[in-house]
Amino acid sequence: MQKLTKIIASIGPNSQKQKIIKEMIAAGTDVCRLNFSHDIKRIQGAKFDVIRKISAELGRPIAIIADLQGPKHRIGDFKTSDKYHLEIGQTFVLDNDPALGDSKRVQLPDENVLLSLKTGDRVLLNDGKIELEVTEDAGCKMQCEKKKKSHCSVTTRVIRGSEIWSRRGFNIPDTEVETSVLTKKDRADLEYILSKNPDFVAISFVQKPEDIAEVRDFITARTSYPVQIIAKIERPQAVRRFEDIAGLADAIMVARGDLAVEMPYWQVPSIQRSLVRSCRRKNKPIVIATQMLASMVNSEFPLRAEVSDVATSAYLRTDSVMLSEETTIGNNPLLVIQTMSKILANADDDSHENSYDWNRVDHIPENDWSRSVASMAYLNKASVIIVFDRDGTATREISCRRPDIPIIAVCNSPVTANQLCLSRGVYPIFDERMFGQRDIAAALSTVGIPRGKIVIVDGEKIELQ
Repeated sequence: MQKLTKIIASIGPNSQKQKIIKEMIAAGTDVCRLNFSHDIKRIQGAKFDVIRKISAELGRPIAIIADLQGPKHRIGDFKTSDKYHLEIGQTFVLDNDPALGDSKRVQLPDENVLLSLKTGDRVLLNDGKIELEVTEDAGCKMQCEKKKKSHCSVTTRVIRGSEIWSRRGFNIPDTEVETSVLTKKDRADLEYILSKNPDFVAISFVQKPEDIAEVRDFITARTSYPVQIIAKIERPQAVRRFEDIAGLADAIMVARGDLAVEMPYWQVPSIQRSLVRSCRRKNKPIVIATQMLASMVNSEFPLRAEVSDVATSAYLRTDSVMLSEETTIGNNPLLVIQTMSKILANADDDSHENSYDWNRVDHIPENDWSRSVASMAYLNKASVIIVFDRDGTATREISCRRPDIPIIAVCNSPVTANQLCLSRGVYPIFDERMFGQRDIAAALSTVGIPRGKIVIVDGEKIELQ
């Protein structure tokens, strides 16, 4: 059985040794993610070097995603390390006073957030376990704008939840914060990341297309390396502006953790399905992330619901699925990859679910040629599509038609081959000789696919052999 859906493994304390990463790649990992919310730059840089070394040793493209923390909001500290009890209906104040908090108030360090909150907005703490509603915001804006007081505040009412303690993260689903998508930490991290030539940079808490443009400008001002940008969809504002965001980003990630906090969780499955279809039409790879096999952090076996979730992502023909804590702090990262590979391979090989219907393929004019390639492969029962591709554009478009057979992409650029690791069904090869000689036999041998009928794409030339 062939696995067409790609696996992104986050690399952390329990998976950062060279031996384990190598085993995880052999078991089915296609892309490695480095989460810059954790670990210092030196440690992340060491992981980066290990992954590149393994890729060179194996002669196999492996993509690296540098995932920026973004404007992750947290409240300040309380007077004691104990948990404070909040009564439903009580008043609770959020302000920018650095004094330690208590059961009546706590610091909210980001003044931009305080200025952006308005009456009726919700503030969700502890992944939504605590809900506050802003009942008064005018004082904050007046105090901050007129500079009459040293501190500004908003008053809230406790709607749900009870226990609160220091440094809890919070979400503000109703509020658009007028601030840069790149924090001071992100800018420092990104400066460092660009020195390592990453394949992808993932941007957290995107709100609008201008956020993507800002990051693009930051990158192009500092390097000519063709870094691609992944927009993480985890805010309602990003969902509403998805078409414009996807138009500027190179790929999309459905970050279901924060998305299910900031939006009604029961809406997330339909949003996920909608975004997958939209990305196919736009020829953009899409990643489904968060809690795919979360129970395997401690268990040797996944929950049955998790198995169905992973398989459903494959049936949706998503490009990639991502593992987070399962492979960073989980007890057995290798077993997690082996388990996910089995689930995906079985789902991808399900001929009843995945039969190619060339009359039903997403049809918009700019996709006509790639639709023709996929249809030619289907109608002639081809076993593989081979694309000789300089920049990855042709391969990504064909992949987004979901032909449900392997696509071998022969590239003359290592970064193109790496970036195609994210796309469904694509087996990228970086080999300048193979590319120059258009060596079909060598391409088939490298991937291990026996020769049968082949659709070959070389620039504007499409042929069947």
